[in-house]
Amino acid sequence: MLYRLELERNLEVCPKCDFHMRIPARKRLKNFLDTNNVYEIGQELEPKDILKFKDTKKYKDRLYSAQKITQEKEAIIVMQGTLYNMPVIAAAFEFSFIGGSMSSTVGARFVRGINQAIKKNCPMICFSSSGGARIQEALLSLMQMAKTSAALGKLKQNKIPYISVLTDPSMGGVSASIAMLGDLNIAEPKALIGFAGPRVIAQT
Repeated sequence: MLYRLELERNLEVCPKCDFHMRIPARKRLKNFLDTNNVYEIGQELEPKDILKFKDTKKYKDRLYSAQKITQEKEAIIVMQGTLYNMPVIAAAFEFSFIGGSMSSTVGARFVRGINQAIKKNCPMICFSSSGGARIQEALLSLMQMAKTSAALGKLKQNKIPYISVLTDPSMGGVSASIAMLGDLNIAEPKALIGFAGPRVIAQT
């Protein structure tokens, strides 16, 4: 038996088997950063249904549902704060928001974080938890792989460290771009990491 309070005290890591549970993005950043002088970057940027996409459900309806469930506007949260009094920019993906998928707004928020890291000359840290590109945005989503990778190149040019933390899961276009481009890449134990899913990999 596992008690919720015991799990929370152990930062969502099972005290019996050491399994790392999924943590909501905002809670992860709250646990990670110092409590003082924290503010969010790019929260005014919200996703738009530019393509008027519809599969079994309209994209705008999926967005509304995800926003209602998670109480977040998008699948990534970027914050400026301190870690043991050292200035940092930290980003975290919210997997419960359409699988933590990368949209054009996710890319824009991430780049905003990088630009702030360059401006403040402080490290950038990202906690990935994503199924990959957001199919409802088609090519606009895929473009974010190049956009965010190019922005990380600017970070490197300025000799500013980028630390990537891969949590469960880190897949698809996110794993093929920002999740694997860290100067230091760290993965949670037993996290699902890859470009394609386990079934596809097994069949190829």
